[in-house]
Amino acid sequence: QKVQSKAKSVSGRPEGPYRAVGAVKRLRTTLHPGVDTLEKVLEYSAAKFPQRDFLGTRELICEEDEKQSNGKVFKKVILGKYRWLSYEKAHRAAAQLGSGLAALGQQPKTNIAIFCETRAEWMIAAQACFMYNFPLVTLYSTLGGPAIAHGLNEAQVSHIITSRELLETRLKVDAQVPRLQHIIVVDDTPTSWPGYPRGISVHNMAAVQQLGAKPDNASRERKQPLPTDIAVIMYTSGSTGVPKGVMISHSNLIAGITGMAERVPNLCEDDTYIGYLPLAHVLELSAEMLCVAHGCRIGYSSPQTLADQSTKIKKGSKGDTSVLQPTLMAAVPEIMDRIYKNVMAKVEEMSYFQRTLFTLAFNYKLEQLGKGNSTPLCDRLVFKKVRSLLGGRTRVLLSGGAPLSAATQRFMNVCFCCPVGQGYGLTETCGAGTISEPWDYSTGRVGGPLVCSEFKLKDWLEGGYRSTDKPHPRGEILIGGPNVTMGYYKNDSKKQDDFVVDENGQRWFCTGDIGEFHSDGCLKIIDRKKDLVKLQAGEYVSLGKVEAMLKNCSLVDNICAYANSDETYVIGFVVPNQKHFLALAEEYGVRGSLIELCDNSTMEELVLKVITEAALAAQLERFEIPRKIRLSPDPWTPETGLVTDAFKLKRLELKSHYKDDIERMYGGK
Repeated sequence: QKVQSKAKSVSGRPEGPYRAVGAVKRLRTTLHPGVDTLEKVLEYSAAKFPQRDFLGTRELICEEDEKQSNGKVFKKVILGKYRWLSYEKAHRAAAQLGSGLAALGQQPKTNIAIFCETRAEWMIAAQACFMYNFPLVTLYSTLGGPAIAHGLNEAQVSHIITSRELLETRLKVDAQVPRLQHIIVVDDTPTSWPGYPRGISVHNMAAVQQLGAKPDNASRERKQPLPTDIAVIMYTSGSTGVPKGVMISHSNLIAGITGMAERVPNLCEDDTYIGYLPLAHVLELSAEMLCVAHGCRIGYSSPQTLADQSTKIKKGSKGDTSVLQPTLMAAVPEIMDRIYKNVMAKVEEMSYFQRTLFTLAFNYKLEQLGKGNSTPLCDRLVFKKVRSLLGGRTRVLLSGGAPLSAATQRFMNVCFCCPVGQGYGLTETCGAGTISEPWDYSTGRVGGPLVCSEFKLKDWLEGGYRSTDKPHPRGEILIGGPNVTMGYYKNDSKKQDDFVVDENGQRWFCTGDIGEFHSDGCLKIIDRKKDLVKLQAGEYVSLGKVEAMLKNCSLVDNICAYANSDETYVIGFVVPNQKHFLALAEEYGVRGSLIELCDNSTMEELVLKVITEAALAAQLERFEIPRKIRLSPDPWTPETGLVTDAFKLKRLELKSHYKDDIERMYGGK
């Protein structure tokens, strides 16, 4: 096969700008002619597919508490069929909600907040705000109290849309948020909320919709948004410091989904998408808006109910993928890695014959994919079972949010019998940037630029990256185009330095990521500026690179590498994989509970030995390999505050959390 170039440098110079082959002359900005704001996207589809199913939610049949052997209690649910709302009905529901919010005093171009799990009501509320030009402030449902108060106050919000559960557990409405007047709860029950501070009224979404449907409210004139108006202020969890609000205009999001649409082959109204990632994430919001623009069905789910084996699904009943059988799905590496480890654990438990068959089929198919061939027999006999984990009809899996390990990406391509597109983008670029071609099976690359953006490489001399490097030009990645957002909300000029405008008036964002462009126009992310630490002897260590290599080790569930510039070596905090870790302890006759084993110096040495071997096999330099480690019995989840919602490490928080351990590992104590 001749390697087809995905992109080329428009200037002919190695630093770029690089554009997709289909957009060399002009970057694309819209999907359908004249559909230049988000409210027009839903209007377009509601007119074209009025009776088609749009938003689906499973009905709750029953909920029960299940006692575990260790005394913990888990909530388990049995869920029924998906119940659907058509495009026309959803459009009407959104219009009524927008009208009702206006009747409650919400003004156009005045911020309104949404703090809610991913569900149909989130989408209806967002569409209502797009129609009525209320900029939507989105907050992750796992942000801590102070971060939520910071966002609500900075955005001066008087109305917030939330769910019963978050209102009862997370949303502390008190003196910290003085401007708040109205809380709209998307659940139907309860209908009265006594005991709230004076001046705050709590309403159910249905009641606000009824208010909006009253003739004198419904007939009031509404001002339509302009493409340049702000649609969303998205607070990013930020791996450093307080969350920053990214201002995203209508035209930004539309440009972003225009770029994405071109990389999803044959996207049409027959597709079904499963929504379970946080809608406060740009990846999920863009993916769902992409579906709205094409008349697809969106069935809602959650990480706890996704598959038959998910934690909240009662044994023997069906998870969401089995019932919905989606054709499209977005996934963050964290979830993909979880599926990969689950399947591999099952393979380990197979009989010798089955295991050998699986390995043979896996390697054969990998080889055939590389040659561009399909393997229908292997798919039917061996991989059908793995494929059915996601419902059996998936035709495209999109991964974003963090780099996917090579092992996981290969596994997904082979076992799910559908291409895994890896994407690269940031909240600041509307999640758009690059997406790999579905048939590009090389790992570690994120594909060529989308038709809405262009890329430049900027020399970073301190890290030793230049556009003149051979064999590939390297440098800090700058993204330009109509998908580059309007900057940070209410932020001092220092932070705005990441955004630059060139002589043609085009906006660019400096990502802080280091990349290299290959001869076929594909980008590979190789480093991150912030992750670079200089050791005492002057060697540079890329912490992110070390972590990515060591995460492939089956004993490691998560790892954070750490280095002090006045020290000579790297140290690490490791969350071991429970199953492999306990097996290792047993093999060497070390006894104790998980917590005791993690504190055991013999186990520390054993794990370090395995990690060191894995690092050398991955060709890391000696100085890059952690010389001492601390084992952590507890996984790092967004709730612990040690990782962001996209499961990226929060280095500052991890550093303070393990402060005593750092002193011990460096003090030789």
